[in-house]
Amino acid sequence: MPTRRSRITGRTEGTSLYSPAAPSRSADIPGRTLAFLTALAAALVPLFVLAPGRLAAGGPDGDFVARHQLGGAFRESFVAYWSSGHRDLSPGVRSVVDYWFRYHLAKAAIAAILLIVLVALGVPLWRAFLRAGGSTARGRAALASAATLVTALALFALVVVMANIQGATAPFTSLFPMLMGGTADGELSSTLAQVRQGLADSPTGGHTPPALGLMISDYSLYHVAMAVIATTVAALLIGMSALLWKRFAATAPSDGRTRRVLGAFGALTALLSLALIVVAVANTTNAADPAPGLLALFEGGW
Repeated sequence: MPTRRSRITGRTEGTSLYSPAAPSRSADIPGRTLAFLTALAAALVPLFVLAPGRLAAGGPDGDFVARHQLGGAFRESFVAYWSSGHRDLSPGVRSVVDYWFRYHLAKAAIAAILLIVLVALGVPLWRAFLRAGGSTARGRAALASAATLVTALALFALVVVMANIQGATAPFTSLFPMLMGGTADGELSSTLAQVRQGLADSPTGGHTPPALGLMISDYSLYHVAMAVIATTVAALLIGMSALLWKRFAATAPSDGRTRRVLGAFGALTALLSLALIVVAVANTTNAADPAPGLLALFEGGW
């Protein structure tokens, strides 16, 4: 170990763990930062479940805090809307749709923050795994497990963000499953039967009630939204995959651990982009011819 004499104390000093020549592990992962990000991610999960309803209602005494209240209100107001013969949403349906828009917007925002936190947590964990050359096999396995778990949660958060952006774009359509989710009384059963009949007649050029016309166009918008979202995310993943494979090719063969991680992420992002392209194509098809898909939904094929 190299030594030097201090001009102040006159004592010989050696290179310690705190000198630049021997950086501590906390230089790779600041402990306080990791603890903060972990605590923030843990807090955002229950917030995602509990907060959107309150935020959408605008206060603790909102009308639609409970999901069964929302479903009941929508079923009741939808029957009146259908019977009105008008295309524009009735005040009752509009209030439910506006609430549902705010609900999805809140969930999308919280999930997006969670996604950012998980990415900020996952990157240093993977870097620490790649630099853990002197660690024990158990330590490396713990780092890899933690990083893999955070990555999986980040992918789930991404899916949640995408789904809630779609729901906020077309909240009317995203409420349709609630029409079939409860006990259908005589009026609701009759209304749903008329909806199904109208959708069945739509491709043949039959009369389309004004309310049904709005439902079909909103259902098309719902799928256009996901087609755009999926295409955008797929393009980002394709670019990320290309960068990962470029780094993989530039990494020395002797650095097997780095090559394995880069190769795994390169393959993962490529596969995810292919899956999203399939999703985009399927949603584009539904958007171009929405009536059959909407009929399948009202027949229980959601």
